[in-house]
Amino acid sequence: METFAKPQIICHNEKTLDYAIHDVKWIPCSAKFVAVGGKSNGAGIAEIYSISSDGVQKLDEFFRKDYFKCCTFDASSLRNRHLATGDFSGRLQVWDLEDTLLPVYQTSVHTAVINSIDGVAGQSANCGAPEIVTGSRDGCVMVWDVRQKDVPVAKFTPLEGQAGRDCWCVVFGNSYNNEERIVVAGYDNGDVKMFDLKTMSVRWSKCLKNGVVNLQFDRKDIPMNKLLVTTLESKIFCFDVRTEHPKKGFAHLTEKAHDSTIWQVKHLPQNREIFMTTGGSGSLCLWKYNYPAKRVEEDSDGIPYGVIGELQQLQNAVLSNQPITAFDWCVDKLGLSVCSAYDQTLRVLITTKLNLY
Repeated sequence: METFAKPQIICHNEKTLDYAIHDVKWIPCSAKFVAVGGKSNGAGIAEIYSISSDGVQKLDEFFRKDYFKCCTFDASSLRNRHLATGDFSGRLQVWDLEDTLLPVYQTSVHTAVINSIDGVAGQSANCGAPEIVTGSRDGCVMVWDVRQKDVPVAKFTPLEGQAGRDCWCVVFGNSYNNEERIVVAGYDNGDVKMFDLKTMSVRWSKCLKNGVVNLQFDRKDIPMNKLLVTTLESKIFCFDVRTEHPKKGFAHLTEKAHDSTIWQVKHLPQNREIFMTTGGSGSLCLWKYNYPAKRVEEDSDGIPYGVIGELQQLQNAVLSNQPITAFDWCVDKLGLSVCSAYDQTLRVLITTKLNLY
């Protein structure tokens, strides 16, 4: 492989806030981002920031009764750019950031904090219904269509005897036409479950024996390709989900990184083979997935099985002495990202030389 100069992870600007930040997301087609979290008095807060020559500038804010835990723009059209949030009371709300007096949609079906949220189809042209998925401490995974009333279009509940299971993360995938769509959920006991929304069944499951903190497909709007899973104790699992063997399942590799909980994994929007992970030690690691020479082989019975590639660490950096718990790449500017940590600081980052990979 041709050798390039290594990318550099540069902290371009930072801003210390007076509340716990739980999630950050770029507002699509803008130089603005949203930070959500909670004040010391228990109130939820969402703030809108812009990037300018003067640094990070706050444009607006709004408060609500309960802490905000997570947010996404991915179920909204580029025209509306509505923000969907999950809070500590189990409430899902969708906000028009131009008028935040009342949410444009809300539901309180979850009975505990919504730990994770994801959206699909909002920013993809003509590809299925715009939907939101939520995963909660109550163990339930629910899928919502904001065009319908206060009832989930799909609901996956814990099996009998697993009522205490805590769902830590959820993500959409396989949404490449109007019929296909799946949700993958990760749980506190290490379970990873893949739910097929077309058949309303569990398509695949695996126990990683360690709490699943985050997961993401390399792209959610293509046929399933790669799934990355991060855990409570320093491990990255990379699954090739294009080929499933009836006995061996999906080919995968395991990598240890950060020497701490791996809080986030985010693929670079402009190159799905590159991704960033964030750690409990305040560190960032930039990775590239390298495919094997031959991606599919056949066993002695002629049944195809997947062949996994390799992970290459491109760069790492330490930004804080506290866990980096939220991270988001900017879709509109290569290498631009924003992250937040438990030190209550927002950081705008620039990662260089990504165009060389």
